[in-house]
Amino acid sequence: MEEKDKEVEIDLLELGRKLWANKKFIIKVTIIGAIIGLVIAFSIPKEYTGTVVFTTNSNDAKTGSMGALASLAGINLNNQTSESFSPELYPDIIGSTPFVKALLDINVEDRTQKINTTLYSYIRDDQKKAWWSYILKMPQMLYGIIKSDSEETSDLNENRFFISKEELDIIDDFKKIYNINTDKKTGITVFEITTQSSTISALLADTITSYLQSYIIQERTKKSQTDLKNSRKLYTQYKKNYDDSQLKLALFTDRNKNIISESYRFNQRKLENETNLAFSVYNQMAQQVQMNEIKVQDDTPVFTIIQPAVEQLYPSGPNKKIILVAFILLSFIGACGWILGKNISNNLKTTSKYNEKSPCNRC
Repeated sequence: MEEKDKEVEIDLLELGRKLWANKKFIIKVTIIGAIIGLVIAFSIPKEYTGTVVFTTNSNDAKTGSMGALASLAGINLNNQTSESFSPELYPDIIGSTPFVKALLDINVEDRTQKINTTLYSYIRDDQKKAWWSYILKMPQMLYGIIKSDSEETSDLNENRFFISKEELDIIDDFKKIYNINTDKKTGITVFEITTQSSTISALLADTITSYLQSYIIQERTKKSQTDLKNSRKLYTQYKKNYDDSQLKLALFTDRNKNIISESYRFNQRKLENETNLAFSVYNQMAQQVQMNEIKVQDDTPVFTIIQPAVEQLYPSGPNKKIILVAFILLSFIGACGWILGKNISNNLKTTSKYNEKSPCNRC
């Protein structure tokens, strides 16, 4: 065991001597790696992240007073609850093509960078990229040009929804710059969007969050709003019927003030019954309108903004220090590995040659 430990120690010392003997090579490679890291770090454009933190409160449980009012009108609100939009669906809603396409017309402005255009044009023209991304995309661009020339008519026939390839590319680029996460336990939603302008990032974070809230409110209250609209139409119609029946009864009474006969009493009772029936229907419909108004309010979720969008003073990326340190470490480890690997391969060659020349191999 002592001999084995001694051999290992001697080997480690030998490896250390080899590395020290080639320290100039290691330093050169490390310096080259640091230069490459600096070039890459400064080639990546600065990015700023706009963040909005909010929570959604929805009151699906009906209060006792609402239940009492509903029971008086013969309405069961518990069976009319609208389909709720869980916060877990927010990423799917924002990522849907119709939602994103509607967002592309938002006006974005940054006076410091002299930008005043739509989100569509900003993503297409004003988002800078690293220089190597253009080199990597050259084969794809050439292939796209050739394909567009040869299949120009087929693209028009396949595009059934009237969304051009350029629009689809812009939509895909937009989906890469935002992120939305919801904590299931707390119900807190964090929306983040990253662009190359702190002003535009804060503007988009606030605007898209407001657009999402409006969309959720509209979809959640769609059924109850439709019911309210229909009930108001019926309310107007039944109110007119009640007013007409009252007018008929009043005119009949005025015309037959001094007449006492069975036919008069019969017609009077008939008009009174019709008026009472019209009033009963009109009263029920008035209660129905009130219940539907309560239902709309109850279905409307309340969004609480915990952290509004704020312009960042410092960029969120890229982290130049981490990139530089990573390239320095990788170049240092690579140089050491190259020297040690070369040393090990030389030792193996020497050992194989020695074994071929030994007397035991000859026997």
